[in-house]
Amino acid sequence: MRVLIADKFEADGIAALKGLGCTVTSEPELGPDTLAEAIRRTEAEILVVRSTKVPATVIEGAGTLKLIVRAGAGYDNIDSRAAATKGVPVCNCPGMNAVAVAELTIGMLIALDRRLPEQDAQLRAGTWNKKEFGKSRGLKGRTLLVVGTGSIGTEVIKRAKALEMKIVAQSRSLGDDTARALGIEPIPYTREAIVEALKKADAVTIHVASTPDTKNLCGPGFFGAMKPGAYFVNTSRGDIVDEQALAHAVESKGIRAALDVYQDQPGTAQADWRSALADVKGVIHFTHHSGASTDQAQHAVADEVVRIVKSMKETGRPLHVVNGVGA
Repeated sequence: MRVLIADKFEADGIAALKGLGCTVTSEPELGPDTLAEAIRRTEAEILVVRSTKVPATVIEGAGTLKLIVRAGAGYDNIDSRAAATKGVPVCNCPGMNAVAVAELTIGMLIALDRRLPEQDAQLRAGTWNKKEFGKSRGLKGRTLLVVGTGSIGTEVIKRAKALEMKIVAQSRSLGDDTARALGIEPIPYTREAIVEALKKADAVTIHVASTPDTKNLCGPGFFGAMKPGAYFVNTSRGDIVDEQALAHAVESKGIRAALDVYQDQPGTAQADWRSALADVKGVIHFTHHSGASTDQAQHAVADEVVRIVKSMKETGRPLHVVNGVGA
């Protein structure tokens, strides 16, 4: 089978795909505007992407394509409905990068509390200001609200418990037995329950998938209910957050935020781009949608991509289909 990899991908994963007898083309700099031509040129049957966007226009013109694999958990950068219309399965690699994203989430909480970027910036500018930066609150005993308790949310909970934080969680699938096993307090899956939880939480972290139901989940009402000065972390998807509402909360309520994802972030690995939130007066820490970008996570994801392709090649049935085609 002919495989086109349109993002950075581990060398051992490429070697393993070749070991399956696949013809592999790796072009990590491809973007939405160049992807269609690359598929036609390589006559790709399998497309593997990480962050590269795969719009309907690419899928509709890809006559040879038989499978799209998202080398990660979320798949909102792929038009899975258009793929379903064309009879092309879309697969993901659930859970393979959960620990990596959880590590970044905890790192962001610590950075917000200890003001690490601000401390670094002042020292680089030649200012010694221990008096100012000796005012961190500390995370032990603080209440962390975790919204979404899938594989990533669960890994965040484990690490937050090691910091001795009190964990309150809301998730569509969180049952009492699971909550007891995790040692956390579940709250009902209702708007009223989360509003009450937001009023008490010292920090909030979001771990839900991008769906029509979660678009702008964190909007004016959400941020309006948050405790002044609380910490907010989003390492899930950009469209979950109403960025104007977040900016207002940062400026008016002293909310301290850390973001790894953004509403209009580029669909390529490199680009000239500046978030509108960069000009907000208040504390917002930014990273480059790098939550899953550790060596450990990428090796695990590559192994899972190989397993998906092997299943497709040997049985005609790929693993982890998310758009209902050939599952």
